[in-house]
Amino acid sequence: MKLTAFEEDGQILVGALSADGTITPMGQREAFWAAPQSSPPAASGPVRRAEDVRLQPAIPVQARIACIGLNYRKHAEEGGSPIPEVPVVFCRWTRSTIADGDPVWHVEERLDWEVELGVVIGKPMYKVPPERALDGVYGYCVYNDVSARRYQRQSLQWGMGKNGEASGPMSAIVTADEVGDPADGLRITTRVNGETMQDSSTSDMIFDCRKLIAYMSEIMVLQPGDLIITGTPEGVGFARKPPVYLKPGDRVECEIERIGRVANPVIAPPDPILP
Repeated sequence: MKLTAFEEDGQILVGALSADGTITPMGQREAFWAAPQSSPPAASGPVRRAEDVRLQPAIPVQARIACIGLNYRKHAEEGGSPIPEVPVVFCRWTRSTIADGDPVWHVEERLDWEVELGVVIGKPMYKVPPERALDGVYGYCVYNDVSARRYQRQSLQWGMGKNGEASGPMSAIVTADEVGDPADGLRITTRVNGETMQDSSTSDMIFDCRKLIAYMSEIMVLQPGDLIITGTPEGVGFARKPPVYLKPGDRVECEIERIGRVANPVIAPPDPILP
């Protein structure tokens, strides 16, 4: 099953997204994540067509988004970074996440793409061992961790460069039963205006999903709806020679085998908003 969300009458609802583009509602988004169900819903009310509604990220507003840096060997190498000995964790605010098709704001000139596998938590987990970690996963998504490189490199903390307005496109969530083990070498790609920029495999991860979940649960209770985005492979714009960055008018498509894709245009930001 694929889970998406949409806005209707001032509410955000979640629903099952079918291959024909119809959405079967499953209830209000935050209420759904209080006790998420991974089985297809019984029809309750009229179905909607995805093209007729405003899509929204399916994770709840209270979700924590944990990002893992330098988690693909070849990506660490292309940037001249040492291979991490423990996961490099930084955070995104949920508000930076947008849905498939939403425009990415061109907040600065060094705007870069990063395709990532997202792991959506489905059950509370605390101090879970790696061999049990996938038992608590609701599903997986494609996430584009769009990065403002100039701001990212202004300090040792990456938060400023990773939380630009409208900078985190997220696909629908595919339930874990349809994906299997994400460490099984899933192809992961990025295309910009149709040109392939990233083309790798999840087998190049340094810390797989089991290890990442176990590590984070050592000191926090992971809750349903929390999202771990697990790092990007080689092929990002800043490491190219010469560097290549996103600009208004570009279209970015990120795709992961068995999970899906997220595609978004890049637009110029609006005028300053003054008090």
